Amino acid sequence: MSNVSRTGTDDVNNATSRTAFGRSVESKNQLRDAATIASATDVEEALNIYRLEPIAAPEDPHWDNAPNQGKVIVAARTAGDARIVAAGSELDFMEVDAGPAEDVTTSNASAFRDDKLYTVIEIAHGRTDLKRGVLEGEVSVDTILPTQVDR
Repeated sequence: MSNVSRTGTDDVNNATSRTAFGRSVESKNQLRDAATIASATDVEEALNIYRLEPIAAPEDPHWDNAPNQGKVIVAARTAGDARIVAAGSELDFMEVDAGPAEDVTTSNASAFRDDKLYTVIEIAHGRTDLKRGVLEGEVSVDTILPTQVDR
């Protein structure tokens, strides 16, 4: 049952908006601010070093959704942040001509974010000489296929 009510003689109210996500000035500023906060490292901010290591067997069906990137070492604030840092280094659909799966970004579909595929191990704590990001390991950028692919 809908909670939409119609008053007056306007067109039918189907509870949709003519606006689109990310096009308003406010949305653009929120996206820019979120990107700045996510990538910024305060001067002398204490970061930890984490190793993200695949734990699922090669034949595990979870690998069907995202490729195995191997071991990756990152500087991050927390273990959860380490997953975000690693996922953020992958190519996002917005950078190529491809459509999202279930969100406005494909970073949520990253194998690094799946605890059944990757484990996170802290290997150093409280370092102030690092910048947040990937320190070691190769993160492939071909995880998202463009829609216009010559096959």
